Formats: sequence, structure tokens, C-alpha cells
Amino acid sequence: MPLVLNEEQRLLRDTSREFLQRSAPVAALRALRDERNSLGYQADLWAEMAEMGWACVTLPEAYGGLDFGFLGLGCVLEETGRTLTASPLFASAVLGSNTILFAGTESQKEHYLPRIATGELTVALALDESHHHAPADTGCTAQCNDEHAVISGRKVFVADGHSAELLLVVAEDQYGLGIYAIPENTPGLLRERTVMVDSRNAANLTLNAVTVPLSQRLGGTEDCAAALEQALDRGRLALSAEMLGLVEEVFERTVAYLKEREQFGALIGSFQALQHRAAQLQAEIELCRSVVMQGLSAIDDAPEQVPLTASLAKARLNDLAEWATNEAVQMHGGIGVTDELEIGFFLKRARVSMQMLGDTAFHRDRYATLSGY
Repeated sequence: MPLVLNEEQRLLRDTSREFLQRSAPVAALRALRDERNSLGYQADLWAEMAEMGWACVTLPEAYGGLDFGFLGLGCVLEETGRTLTASPLFASAVLGSNTILFAGTESQKEHYLPRIATGELTVALALDESHHHAPADTGCTAQCNDEHAVISGRKVFVADGHSAELLLVVAEDQYGLGIYAIPENTPGLLRERTVMVDSRNAANLTLNAVTVPLSQRLGGTEDCAAALEQALDRGRLALSAEMLGLVEEVFERTVAYLKEREQFGALIGSFQALQHRAAQLQAEIELCRSVVMQGLSAIDDAPEQVPLTASLAKARLNDLAEWATNEAVQMHGGIGVTDELEIGFFLKRARVSMQMLGDTAFHRDRYATLSGY
């Protein structure tokens, strides 16, 4: 598969970059943090993003999507990583829509996906129950009869779960692993907003005997475990694309600083030790770019390769994001740890992203297992 962007994908990337640098720079995230904004993103910005079609880039045309492919979506997410844009794009248009796409019945897809595609409906996937990503382990349970399901349990760190209008809650039931579409105001559902270290909002959910019609279980009475993994792998690759953009921006800012900061009567960028560190980082960025593009291309062209490439990409980007942000702080010196400089925002976002949908240890183990070891 070719690891290059075509003309349309390059145009989407360039348009996304121009829009986000103008409308959602890092300063916008700082403002949301300082204002303690309860929504966690700018509603007007999300409306513009949806109007440009970002919420439906990968959705099939039958459900109101553009069917543009994941490599195209990766171009958009890479730019959101560069500007640390806070929006429901990842939680709703990637994780949420793909969970419904793979797990839902045809009627469920027809009901939800067109509204997600326009940005009218925001969705959040409620999966993890601790700070460790463990999709196969859930203590949340659902007791089902012929008409209803009663769901009890707790979910934590649900990305954009504080503001989502529909929550996709993963729970064990008599059919296997179930995913339940629960509207935000359902009785018994308690949402506690929490602000993550990266200044993004999330939610901790408590479900106290939440009762919903059985028709709100995605896929009817099918076991949703395999469908969930398919959606998660697409989320992992999408998140890796965002992390790649974050790393690229941090690297470019750091190199620019090396070229302007003087110490001991010389530009610090002239010091060979710093040049070597920057060169090593540049080489790893290019390697990881190829890994991410391979994974995104596999979604469109070779779906059987997606699980392996998703874990490969997430593991490599976890390591790279930690390395790049650490180097950025160190090469900036004392100012690198101040709130005045925006580098700290990138470091904090990197730390949260490294834990989302599986840390390095999780994906190395998964990659080895999928490879037969």
C-alpha cells in the first residue's frame, strides 16, 4: 500500500491546518482551562468542524458520511494534535460512530449515525473501570429479560462523557459483552465531571440499576466483543495520528528554540550534543509517521492487518510522545517547566494520550500475542 497522501488528502490536511491555527490555537485550550469551561470545548468551533464534514469523514455514504477513508481522517487528527484542539471529534466521530457502525443493527445505525455525521448528536464510549485499559474485563453488569435491561456498575475517565448526549456503556450480560446506548438523562445514570491533567474534560459514571429497553443494546442479542475490538483499533490508530501531530509540533518548536537561544556566547543549536539528540528524534518521527500511515491505510485497504498495526502504532507513538516532550522540556531549559510556555500543555496531553486505549506495555503484549508469541 502506498504510504503517501494523494492530492485530495493533502488538500484536506492543508485546509485543516489553516482552520485550526486560526480558530483553535493552543491559546484556546489555555482559555478553556482558565475559564473552567464546563463544556470542555467551544460549541461554535465544533459546529464549524461538523459543517466542514469532519464528523463524517469515514462514515459510509449510506449514513450521511463522506466515505473518505481513515488516511484522510488521520490528516485532520494530526492537525488537531498540533493545536491541542479540544472537541468531541475523537470521542464521538471516531470511537462512538465506529462502535455503532460495527456493533449496531441496521436500524440502530440508521437511527444514530446520520445525526453523528452532522454533529447534531455527540456520543461517548464508556469502557474502562480503572486507570488501566482492559477491554476484556468489566465489572459493569446488565440483567436482561425479553423487554428490558437493568445496568449497574461504574465507569471512569470517559472522554467527553460529561457532555455527550448518548453514552455507549459496555457491560457483561447473559449474551456475552453488551454495549448499551443510554441517553444522558436516563434515571439512575450519574455523571461526575472530572478535569484531566491535560485540561480536557471527562466523566466518571455510576449506573444505579439503569433500566433501558432491550432494543438499546447494540446488535440485539449478539456478543459485541469482536465489534468492540474493531472500533477500538480504529480509535487507537486515530489517536496515534493525533499524537504524531503533537510530536511534530513539539519538535518544530524545540528546533526553532535551538536556533534562537544563545548561551556561552553561541546559539545552543550549534552544540553537537543537542544536534545529535534532535537528529535521533527526527529519525524516530519519520519512522513513526510511516507506522501510522500504514495502519490508517490498512483500515481502508487491508482490514485483516488492522489489529497488529494498531498495537504497533500505539506502542511506538506512546514511546515517541514521552521522549519528544521530555526532550522539549529539557532543551528549553528552565522556561520549559513554566506555564507561560505552551510546551507544558503538549507534555500533559501526551501523558494522557499514552494511557488512553492502552499504554505501551498493553500494546507490546498484544502485539506479541497477535504475532503468535
